Amino acid sequence: MGNKRFGEKGQALLIVVLVMVVSATVGLSLASRTVTTLRTSTEEENSQRAFSAAEAGVERALQTGSGIAQQSPIDSTTVIKEVSVQAVSGTEFLVNGGSLIPQNDATDIWLSDIGTSYDNPTYANPWTGIISIHWGTLVDACSIDVNVNTMAAIQLTVIAGSRTAPVARRSGFDPCAARRSSNQFYAPEIGGYSVSSRTFAYKAEILVPSGFIVRVTPLYANASIGVRGDAPLPSQGRRIESVGESGETQRKIQVFDAPPLIPSEFFPYILLVPRS
Repeated sequence: MGNKRFGEKGQALLIVVLVMVVSATVGLSLASRTVTTLRTSTEEENSQRAFSAAEAGVERALQTGSGIAQQSPIDSTTVIKEVSVQAVSGTEFLVNGGSLIPQNDATDIWLSDIGTSYDNPTYANPWTGIISIHWGTLVDACSIDVNVNTMAAIQLTVIAGSRTAPVARRSGFDPCAARRSSNQFYAPEIGGYSVSSRTFAYKAEILVPSGFIVRVTPLYANASIGVRGDAPLPSQGRRIESVGESGETQRKIQVFDAPPLIPSEFFPYILLVPRS
């Protein structure tokens, strides 16, 4: 009889202990979930604040044309950590910072001086030399089927001559042999060409006499464009890199600030040059 009561008491004690353990586990789980939620919420807020600070740094650089060497506070916990502004020029560079240029969208390579204002370029000091345009990769797929094709061709429009009577000459280069029979483009050189630490598969080389601008238009597919000249090319714009910080979170934004496309009034002077 005594053993029975002792067993019942032991079972009751065990049940109480189990209930306490389960309650403690549920409590710890809820507390852990609450802490995790608070931490995630704080991290997301800091990330948004840091990104906004980086955006503010880009805006300041666009307004002033210069970077920020020392951190600039936005509020008590958020700062513009640093902003760098680098002119893009020289004998080799990536167009638009190396970003993909959509097919049929044009981008301009400046051979003459932009001047201090992008809205009013001077077109001074036209450039003479050999310029090579690079694009594509060796794994690009050449196909007449637009759903399969990833291989871009490029059309080059060189604007040269005098400022009062500029002339534009066009040429096209296509690495896809299946298309060249119909578009009558030149075949580019094929290899491994390094431009600003990026490797391209195709190269189109042209001689430019007294050039103002080369307009590059990818066709059939999007393309990143690398440029090389046998003499230094003038400024193409500015690469802006801004870092914002909030709490322990940092966010970085990279922007390429380029001049607008050339005025359309140049194009009535276009002269089509047939392939020989």
